Amino acid sequence: MQNTPATTLPVVALTLGDPAGIGPELIARLLGQTDATAHANIVLMGDAWLWADGQKVAGVPVATQPVHSFAEVRTRADTSLPAWLPMDTVAAAQVVRGQAQAVGGASVLQVLNACMDATQHGEVDAICFAPLNKFAMKQGGLRHEDELHHFAEYLGVKTYFCEFNTLGDLWTSRVSSHIPLKDAASYLTQERIQQAAALIYRSLQASGIAAPKVAVAAFNPHGGDGGTCGREEIDTIAPAVAALQAQGIAVEGPFPADTIFLKARDGEYQAIVTMYHDQGQIAIKLMGFSKGVTVQGGLPVPITTPAHGTAYDIAGQGKADVNATYNAFRIAARMGLAQATH
Repeated sequence: MQNTPATTLPVVALTLGDPAGIGPELIARLLGQTDATAHANIVLMGDAWLWADGQKVAGVPVATQPVHSFAEVRTRADTSLPAWLPMDTVAAAQVVRGQAQAVGGASVLQVLNACMDATQHGEVDAICFAPLNKFAMKQGGLRHEDELHHFAEYLGVKTYFCEFNTLGDLWTSRVSSHIPLKDAASYLTQERIQQAAALIYRSLQASGIAAPKVAVAAFNPHGGDGGTCGREEIDTIAPAVAALQAQGIAVEGPFPADTIFLKARDGEYQAIVTMYHDQGQIAIKLMGFSKGVTVQGGLPVPITTPAHGTAYDIAGQGKADVNATYNAFRIAARMGLAQATH
């Protein structure tokens, strides 16, 4: 396949993810078994031993073009091979495959920070990272509840941001994310609901859907049953929906959370705003665990990742499914192209 000229392709940075998980294998499969290089000018970065191990586990050798810096990537005359930018973040002897470790978490942070630095220098248009482990990252220096909050602080984001989870044409956002379930109700405010809905609505428009329809999920069983099973729908969610409608945003709800995904599955809505993490994640992963993608919404640079985790239980066995990683990469490439030409 003949590649598009480098000047018209977005520069997408790929990372290998947690060194003890399936990330290196996934990236080897992405670059060796798909048409990834047709969609982006790719720069892969990470530790040389880890990249070699990923190719070995996948059974897929991948040719690359070595570079010395991110600055060299955009001007490459030929993008048929991924650019390879080695880093030295963790020694092979330190890593125990299938275990969350501080050294692995620290490695992930170092690589991601380097990628974000490159975006701020205009050298990278989007980032797609292989699965990471939040516990390992917290052991390795992460000071936030998740990587999204780290990205936002590192990039100086002061406005609203949240994770999107996507499955094909269906996107979800959530009012709260990586917090204890017992705290979820305290995060429900009209402002946060409006921000989550407005952000995903505008992001869908930016992705090419001119008139998206957004549904808002209820918080309580049966949508609160008229207040007999909780009043969050009456006091908080419905007023937020009304305020959004007054702004001209096509949003409806609140809908009982146990049925709204059926309507979205059938194409009635392009996005669902959920009230807490598992309310949306269970449905999305049940509908397509091997295909889902997480998009870091509200950041100045597109950042995506497969929605599944590090799969420590199968790390090193050559069993990893590349579908979600490919989907994450394609979204990063599309959003990166928009970023580069904006």
